[in-house]
Amino acid sequence: MELRHLRTFRVVARTLNFTRAAAELHYAQSSVTEQIQALEAELGSKLFDRGRQLRLTSAGERLLGYADRMLSLAEEAKAAVEENRGEPEGELTAGALETLCAQWIPDVLSEYRAKWPRVRLTLKEGGRGELYQAVRQSEVDVCFTFGSPPDDPAFASESLGDEPLVVLVPPGHPLSGKETLEPGDLRGVGFLATPKGCGFREMLDRIDGPVVDAEVGSIAALGRCVAAGMGCALVPALADHGDAVAVPLAGETTAVTMTWRRRDEHKPNVAALLATARRVRA
Repeated sequence: MELRHLRTFRVVARTLNFTRAAAELHYAQSSVTEQIQALEAELGSKLFDRGRQLRLTSAGERLLGYADRMLSLAEEAKAAVEENRGEPEGELTAGALETLCAQWIPDVLSEYRAKWPRVRLTLKEGGRGELYQAVRQSEVDVCFTFGSPPDDPAFASESLGDEPLVVLVPPGHPLSGKETLEPGDLRGVGFLATPKGCGFREMLDRIDGPVVDAEVGSIAALGRCVAAGMGCALVPALADHGDAVAVPLAGETTAVTMTWRRRDEHKPNVAALLATARRVRA
């Protein structure tokens, strides 16, 4: 079995969509289909039911665990060779939340690229849960999120500092004229929030008082909805505020957390990115 076929299979198994898998892998959709068909022919079993909704067959579910192990072993072998070579080169994939992709990580990757031009960098944007899963499956080498680190012994995490939180309020809102807000000022105030499980939602849920009136899928959309008068929102100060008014929330911050697979921390590419992030964000 070719490793590239297993990598493609794993992405299709996660997305359950050939089009999305092709876009993520930077392949033509026909190439993804051909690789899956080649793997099925080699194994003599169908890996996906191609009905109205793509789903794994029982054979596909069994293969997925082996694919994870085989690809992890291949990564370990590659890391062992790279560690002896010492010089970062090849490929490295970083992942980050939407806000960090736009406002925070470009400086880190720019310095990394300038120092290690032989490394082909890829940046993936996603939600916190998606990013942790991508790190777990070796699809992302290092990810950057807000909030506390994941509770997983296979991961190593490190805080790169705290970002202050602000409350976005519509222009003309009773809170818009305040220089700072205390958590008690938010009691009974209508808020927009990202869905449960998102780091931004956890920030809001730990404050006693705000009333969640609606959920919005992205930070950029939150800012626009607040500016349109739909309610208030809690975001890191570096998030895009749009036309909303940003009022600091006294004493409230969130950590920027860097997470990677513990076994990969000595790989030259990964070690260089960790060191660059620490230096740039110090």
